Amino acid sequence: MEWGILIVVGLLLFTGYVIVQETRAQLHWRGLVEGGDVEAIKTLLEDEIEDWHNQRVPKGTPALLWHGVQTVELLDVNATSAHVSCNADGEHALVSGRRVETSSPLSEGMKITKKLAEMLLYDVPNVKLQQAQIDVYTSFRDDRGIAEPRCILSTSVLRQTVQHIDWEETEPEDFVSLNEGRFSTQFGALHQVEPFVWPDETSRPVVKYAKAESDEDEPVP
Repeated sequence: MEWGILIVVGLLLFTGYVIVQETRAQLHWRGLVEGGDVEAIKTLLEDEIEDWHNQRVPKGTPALLWHGVQTVELLDVNATSAHVSCNADGEHALVSGRRVETSSPLSEGMKITKKLAEMLLYDVPNVKLQQAQIDVYTSFRDDRGIAEPRCILSTSVLRQTVQHIDWEETEPEDFVSLNEGRFSTQFGALHQVEPFVWPDETSRPVVKYAKAESDEDEPVP
């Protein structure tokens, strides 16, 4: 009986120690981020993106969309913003015995852009980005048949622009339009575009670091 009590007490003490240490670690990271420590922000973003790379497809998320999310790579980061790139492929289906494109790389890229924007702005622990630039690439083949990835969509998303939208109800095309995404479908064909300049200091307002306050700007379910 006494041994059982000792074991229970020991487990409680160990659990309490783990919780305290985890809380201290979270406060440490949060303090670094609030102080504008770019290396700390970069580390937290890289760790979270690595987790996305290894996660299974979340329930209710289309496999093609999640595949695009898992191609995301961190290009650059500063005290308030992150710049990432990802890949998008079209979706095909068998229709009347023929393989046809049911969703273009651009359409899929818009879906991935919206999903990544939400994840970068709201899902990275201890980091509250004010801006995320997402550049989407797909493969183009040259005259020799060699595939080369080229940018087809570049979107710079400001937290202040999207903090009150309904993420479930907003269509990807409307999301890209709201954030003035850059793409080209001139003459009905998909074309390469130049990504926005990073950091985008010419067409976007300068965003100062905002210390985490309440959850009032969390995404609307």
